[in-house]
Amino acid sequence: MYIRYEVADKIATITLDRPQAANAQNADLLDELDAAWTRAATDDEVAVIVLRGEGKHFSAGHDLKDRWPAPKDITLEWIYQTESRRYLEYSLRWRNVPKPSIAAVQGRCIAGGLLLCWPCDLIVAAEDALFSDPVVFMGIGGVEYHGHTWELGARKAKEILFTGRAVTAREAEQVGMVNKVVAREELDAQTRALATTIAAMPPFGLRQAKRAVNQTLDVQGFYAAIQSVFDVHSTGHGNALSVNGFPILMALDEMKQRIE
Repeated sequence: MYIRYEVADKIATITLDRPQAANAQNADLLDELDAAWTRAATDDEVAVIVLRGEGKHFSAGHDLKDRWPAPKDITLEWIYQTESRRYLEYSLRWRNVPKPSIAAVQGRCIAGGLLLCWPCDLIVAAEDALFSDPVVFMGIGGVEYHGHTWELGARKAKEILFTGRAVTAREAEQVGMVNKVVAREELDAQTRALATTIAAMPPFGLRQAKRAVNQTLDVQGFYAAIQSVFDVHSTGHGNALSVNGFPILMALDEMKQRIE
């Protein structure tokens, strides 16, 4: 089991519980996480959902060494089907759960980690939080759920993609990606306090408020952009396969060295 789930005082807390791997996401973790989101979404006793990570880091992203089959068995079709389900579809489903959600982020939130916190309605970040998407090192233009432009603005999105550098919690707060930055030791308590305040509001009003904001973003093109940029992401995989056959894991060690 990689996910802990508990409900108290109308708040469902979903905890990524793979701290020994910095909460890197293998297939089982993501499937368990999706089940936890679905459980919270359908539980009438839950008003607010909190997503957090156990240990030093929120999430080191996709566990690439865990998810890939033998190099000779990899095709673009396999990559596309796997990623469209566990990355794109899961993230969009979590984004559209009709209850307020809050991500509590500490330490590293790398690449696939963004696919966990960005779908949440609010983000509370510890002062040590660092957000990054360094997959351009792999020859790919960004992770599967392209929230970058919406979360950071066009120029800041290009900067972090072009350079692979991390965005600090304070930077993220300044551009509106993060709602609040708190001391690391206060992260859980401050997130819980915010969730408690929200949970006291009328459930239907919360549902309608969330729908109004999300639907406004969709009218502006959010949903269509997310879908189309996923295909752009997939062309990166296609080019990698055609040029080098299987470059992903070969680039992984270099990428880790650059972000540690």
